[in-house]
Amino acid sequence: MNDSGQNMYFSAARAVAWRYLHNLYSKPAVFIPGLVFPLFFLAAFAGGLSAVGDTPRFDYYDFTAFQFGFILIQASSLAGVFVGFSIAADFEQGMGRRLMLATSRRSAILLGYAAGAALRLIVVWVIITGVSLLAGMEVRGNGYDLAGMYMLGLLSNVVALLFSAGIAFRFRSLQAGPLMQMPVFIALFLAPVYVPQDLLTGWIEPVARVNPVTALLNGARSLMAGEPTGILLAYGVAAGMIALLGIWALRGLRKAEMAG
Repeated sequence: MNDSGQNMYFSAARAVAWRYLHNLYSKPAVFIPGLVFPLFFLAAFAGGLSAVGDTPRFDYYDFTAFQFGFILIQASSLAGVFVGFSIAADFEQGMGRRLMLATSRRSAILLGYAAGAALRLIVVWVIITGVSLLAGMEVRGNGYDLAGMYMLGLLSNVVALLFSAGIAFRFRSLQAGPLMQMPVFIALFLAPVYVPQDLLTGWIEPVARVNPVTALLNGARSLMAGEPTGILLAYGVAAGMIALLGIWALRGLRKAEMAG
């Protein structure tokens, strides 16, 4: 791709990102749900279940910080899912076809949505982090640890976005919303949400052990504590899911292109 083609490609991606963000912030009903969910779970888990942190063998230094690791991954993932909703709505309303006609390399559309999702995520992070700190969360990680933790959040966002985008491109209808949201919710809550992985018992223990979200959660929590462990595994799992779901999303984009 020459310089002119490259400029057109990124120009198209920027236009898609700008349109997504403009629609997002001009319609509170679209933006607020993605923020309310994490704040609700933060209040319910870090507040209502704080006594769990006093149970024997719960060796994480702070229960609010422990739950923040989950809220970060959850909020980042849900932000990606809500982008899938926007993609489906655009195609349902005919805008998706217009976007297809506006660019010769359709992957720029997916890149634009991904860029918009990342910029949206910054606002979500600022709010949930601020609320958590006001709630008394103790942070032990240094700047590098926290940067690594938020990077895991960003990778979680990309994973969820690619998954939901693949569905949105194939169905091109908001009726496919549950297909985007429910698998992500199930994966999140089949991980060590309330207690460390070592304290899980019953059927959920082997499920959580093979659940890729567990690696992301454990990595984020270890970085928050300033004691990084399992980081290579967390990043490796995220990279593998992005590679597989990137193919899934691009093939879905191809199906949307063929559908006209």
